Amino acid sequence: MLAVGNASRDGKQLWAASHYFLSTSIRGALRLEMETRSTRERIWRYAPLIIWMAFISFASSNEFSAINTSRVVRPLLLWLFPNITEESIGLAHLLVRKAAHITEYAVLGWLAARAFTGSSREFLRRRWFLAALLLIALQALLDEYHQSFVPSRTGSLYDSGIDIAGGLIGLIGFSYFRSRAAGNLRPGQKGHNRT
Repeated sequence: MLAVGNASRDGKQLWAASHYFLSTSIRGALRLEMETRSTRERIWRYAPLIIWMAFISFASSNEFSAINTSRVVRPLLLWLFPNITEESIGLAHLLVRKAAHITEYAVLGWLAARAFTGSSREFLRRRWFLAALLLIALQALLDEYHQSFVPSRTGSLYDSGIDIAGGLIGLIGFSYFRSRAAGNLRPGQKGHNRT
């Protein structure tokens, strides 16, 4: 009887130990899976933003100077409009370059908003608009500062203002579509309808 009692107790201890080991292993595997998923989600959120910021930095190099972009814009304009004047080509080139500033920073604003609204940091989720606007302003000012050292470029606070305006367009667009997706804003309605 004593042997049966010891065997029963040993069996319970073995079961308890194996149950503890198994549950610990499962919890560890789940934690690892959650950490891996969290890492993938962060990469999915922030990688496009970082890549776009790198592109903006590259675009402020000599490769995208007015001289180099005119090699594309001028022939295209002459092909589309054979009788265009040099003055009109210059104006169109200037407008294309400023539209590029607005567009690249609107994309930056959208990507920053996308990254910050899904952040694991509550501060960034709650203050995503301000955080994204600060990032846009910093990128715009650093971009123009960098251009002041590139021989074929000039740094301009005016261009930084255009960049920040483009970023604001992206942020406002993101906010609008986010509100529409959440059902807080119906087509044709102005402002927010929070009920």
